[in-house]
Amino acid sequence: MSFLSVRDLHINLGEFYLNGVSFDLDRGDYLTVIGPTGSGKTILLESLIGFWTPDRGDIYLENQNITTELPEKRQIGIVYQDYALLPHFTVYQNIEYGLKKKNSHGMKEKIHEIATALSIDHLLHRKPTTLSGGEKQRVALARSLVVEPKMLLMDEPFSALDPQTRRDTRVLLKKVIQKHNTTVMHVTHDLIDAWVLANKVAIIRNGYLVQFGSLEDVFTRPQTSFIADFVGATLMEGTVYAHHDGVTVVNVNGVKMKTTDPGNTGDSVTLAVRPEDILISKEPWPLTSAQNHIYSTLSKITCEGRTSLLSLNAGETIFHAVITKNSLERLCLATGDKVYAIIKSANVRIVHSHLNSPRPFGSDRDGRDQVDG
Repeated sequence: MSFLSVRDLHINLGEFYLNGVSFDLDRGDYLTVIGPTGSGKTILLESLIGFWTPDRGDIYLENQNITTELPEKRQIGIVYQDYALLPHFTVYQNIEYGLKKKNSHGMKEKIHEIATALSIDHLLHRKPTTLSGGEKQRVALARSLVVEPKMLLMDEPFSALDPQTRRDTRVLLKKVIQKHNTTVMHVTHDLIDAWVLANKVAIIRNGYLVQFGSLEDVFTRPQTSFIADFVGATLMEGTVYAHHDGVTVVNVNGVKMKTTDPGNTGDSVTLAVRPEDILISKEPWPLTSAQNHIYSTLSKITCEGRTSLLSLNAGETIFHAVITKNSLERLCLATGDKVYAIIKSANVRIVHSHLNSPRPFGSDRDGRDQVDG
């Protein structure tokens, strides 16, 4: 049986709810949970730790049904974005707090070990009010991890951190998590958290788990146009023109797009292409296996630090590509340039479109839809 098994979880808190959520995690999995604001992500975390009792469904941890177990009995840690540190305690005392409740042996050694791993060992004498946001977050992580929880839950833990501190904290957290093989569920709005830390992704919308799977499956094979748009893919509406030799040709406003996904001639479909899967060249590439060479006009360049987002127009079709700063300079790209967007057919995905409401993952039952809040 799985390390964590959630079965048909239903919780109704009025404005927020979960409907029939089911999934499994293995020990050591790192799951990022993403979705619109108000979709039920935090409720899912808080139901796992025991803050909410489900109206229906079960939660199993290491084959034990913990659905009605008290939070303190579950051995699950949780970290929120506001740190929740005790201001009158030192860093050492904050980390020590959970261990004291467990009467843990070797307490001093455990505290110094986790503090060193998270690069806060030089701050143990300090009070939280003297720390930066990144330092406070690492203290909160240390306090949760030092008790060696069976599972760690995190709700937007990096949202208040500046970009560099966020990157540094991700690196430190990843090392600690891998060393202890800790199972993690991490709610976030930052897709970079998923790319850097996770091996599994769950997308929740309006209380329904609309897709769950490996990082690659969810980001490269989104099951609906909503999911594709949410994870940053460009969506293009078209009609299947032909299908032969394992390749489907889709007419998108006069542009012939080739995909390895199956399609029936005459069907209206939605294509999804991730910006990082598009190569840019000022000349055609005759010696490449990529089957899509789209002659386009570069309409806009948006600098995003080390990368730039290119807005491309091919007739009425608009799509986006990501390019590094070095490549942008090497190609001497400027607005108005004519370029070739080169895309492998395997990176053009047909996703389900025209779904009026989300459905529970793995079910044919339509779910309730509401305005995301």
